[in-house]
Amino acid sequence: MTVDLNNRYGLNPAHSEVVDACNIVEPCDTLDMGCSNGRNALYLGQLGFNVVAIDANPSAIDMLQSIINQESLTNVKAQVYDINCASLDKDYGFIACTVTLMFLDPVRVNAVIADMQARTLPGGYNLIVCAMSTEEHPCPVRFPFTLNAGQLRETYEGWEFIKYNEDVGTMHNGAQLQFATMLARKPR
Repeated sequence: MTVDLNNRYGLNPAHSEVVDACNIVEPCDTLDMGCSNGRNALYLGQLGFNVVAIDANPSAIDMLQSIINQESLTNVKAQVYDINCASLDKDYGFIACTVTLMFLDPVRVNAVIADMQARTLPGGYNLIVCAMSTEEHPCPVRFPFTLNAGQLRETYEGWEFIKYNEDVGTMHNGAQLQFATMLARKPR
């Protein structure tokens, strides 16, 4: 039984969609985009994934690096990286991008997603959870970017959808938001 590092260090549990994806995705080279303090990266690392965790916030990366050092983790790497650059330099079997796209520069999101797709190995997976703003459910939070209805599905045309929905959910602060949730597999 592994120790729950997230609990040990006072971090939130891994995102539920990351936990669910691990029922399908085998441990592989993985990118956690917008990792914050590393809740998903630590969870994935404990399951045997080789994780590169990136975030633009140096203090979040410093906190994750401190945990990596204290726990002597060899399969989790933390890096300061501005996701807006859309210039990943390695290919991955699994790229997780949960509640991250909505904080990016809106004019860069298409390039970021195209870069994720290009840097996913054939047969590999992309997981995206992103807020939406639709006529039925206008987004109550002023995020820099939100998806439109069907936008994410169209962007991943040709990929195999393991999971796709555009459901209304509740954020940790109680706000009701519509989210696009997708786990898709790249064709081999």
